[in-house]
Amino acid sequence: MDRRKYLKTLAVGTISTGVLLESCKTETTPPPPPPPDPVKEQGGHDRQPNEVEHFKKITGEKFFDDHEMATLTVLVDIIIPRDEKSGSATDAGVPAFLEFIVKDMPRHQLPMRGGLKWLDLQCMKKFSNPFVNCTEAQQIEMVDAIAFPERAKPEVRQGVAFFNTLRDLTATGFYTSEIGIKDLGYEGNRANQWDGVPQDVLDQYGLKYDERTLAESVKFDS
Repeated sequence: MDRRKYLKTLAVGTISTGVLLESCKTETTPPPPPPPDPVKEQGGHDRQPNEVEHFKKITGEKFFDDHEMATLTVLVDIIIPRDEKSGSATDAGVPAFLEFIVKDMPRHQLPMRGGLKWLDLQCMKKFSNPFVNCTEAQQIEMVDAIAFPERAKPEVRQGVAFFNTLRDLTATGFYTSEIGIKDLGYEGNRANQWDGVPQDVLDQYGLKYDERTLAESVKFDS
């Protein structure tokens, strides 16, 4: 199953070695840490004081625990895996995006946490392991059971609802990242060169540019 296509159509060594390497190191002064970026600390440009306060509040909190984050990391890379064109959802920072978005939009907290617990419970029943500890084949089998609403069985409808939400959020996080924008081939507003009205159209209406217009408005160096 081509999950990327489906989404778009719907998104150290031994102690002795360590000692040896340590003894070979030359004394160097570590570079100073980079200065704080005020734009990143405020969540972007031109933020209002209440927006800055909100951003600092939610980025200073943690919602998903380590196990939940590990599970999400596996899931988002199943949804958007790395391929020959671009990186995976994790490469694009989607897990961190999910952590942010559930705090910025608290309505997602219960469905996401409940969905993760549901997924682990189903995997424990079927494979005697939580999802993140299952084999890759078992993980794909579980995801396939909930990834396609039109084929899913009624008894996994809670999982279907969870995966639909996760897939939507994963697509949002991925395709608003630098990697995702490049994957789409979107270039944004770019300077170009206008060569004027085509010559055949000018000839049709018996018109032509004067030399000043050609020099100042139509032709220019890129």
